[in-house]
Amino acid sequence: MTLCVALLIAAEFMPVSLLTPMAQDLNATSGMTGQAISISGLFAVLTSLLIAPIAGRFDRRVVLMTLTGCMLASLVLIALAPNFTVLMAARALLGVTVGGFWALSTATVMRLVPRASLPKAMGVLYMGNAVATAVAAPVGSYLGGVMGWRGVFWILVPLAALNLAWQWTSLPAMRPPATIPLRRVLGLLGRRNVAFAMLGVMLSFGGAFATFTYLRPFLETSAQATLPQISLLLLGLGAAGFAGTSAATALLRRHLYALLGALPLALAAVTLAMLAGAGDLRAVGLAMVAWGAINAAIPVCWSNWLAKGVADEPEAGGGLLVAAIQLAIMLGAALGGWLLDHFSITATFLGGAALLALAALAVGRGTRLQPRAA
Repeated sequence: MTLCVALLIAAEFMPVSLLTPMAQDLNATSGMTGQAISISGLFAVLTSLLIAPIAGRFDRRVVLMTLTGCMLASLVLIALAPNFTVLMAARALLGVTVGGFWALSTATVMRLVPRASLPKAMGVLYMGNAVATAVAAPVGSYLGGVMGWRGVFWILVPLAALNLAWQWTSLPAMRPPATIPLRRVLGLLGRRNVAFAMLGVMLSFGGAFATFTYLRPFLETSAQATLPQISLLLLGLGAAGFAGTSAATALLRRHLYALLGALPLALAAVTLAMLAGAGDLRAVGLAMVAWGAINAAIPVCWSNWLAKGVADEPEAGGGLLVAAIQLAIMLGAALGGWLLDHFSITATFLGGAALLALAALAVGRGTRLQPRAA
């Protein structure tokens, strides 16, 4: 499952490191090409809301393998895409995998490990996120310059096929739980702690991806970085994700709610620091390392909030959480692209930082995110 997470993250956000060459090849603007992330987010939202009612009828192992097969098909279509329309269709198929897999991940892990081991298991799962962030962006940027952006996606195809085979041999059969209707998923919003959590989630991820999606245009224009420098900077950002994931895993047992409020505020500050230091590549590099560490810690904390905040409804809660995250990614990337095309990269970064600051306000001290005692 961790390998699948790594491939999903790499496939979903690879356009970040290849935005410029993809736009040029497909005769689109950078802002339009950034919508490749938005469209996958849209279908991820829909799938995450519907996966619990659908998956309740089938063996969980079969569902996860089917979703991985969708990812494999999507990668092939992206690599072959002759135009922007086909690219969007392929990204939509990828969104189905993203939404379905993430919505079921926490509930699946809860069935695979003892409850006492859940925080550690979720940390291992999200280590796939850190691996993909560390490797995909810099390697994608470098290889994109060597073999073209299509070749980068072709490299992921055999890895996805290998992962599908590995799931077949390693995942145990998991009988489906009782079917969960959609109204039960959406009904969780009636809980005060869940409503505030979803607001905090959407503002956190929306702000992060309004910035993250357009890092390459920022590095090319504001920071005046060359292609090798861009690859190195993205490597630093990604590698820092290991530290962020590990630190969050170690701290969340005692400081979960404090982290949920502090992390987006810290990410907003680092985003502004990156913008302010655009003239100094070393300052940009340090800011990107800090950005990568903080950003990697955020999803780890929210997945563990799910296990505590909606412990009685992990499947429905997982679908709702992923829907909120993917909707935020979609809207954040769309907002960032609109600001970039109509104003400037500075406006994009300022917009992302503003959303992150609002996320910190929504979470507050975290008491509103705690479930009410029975």
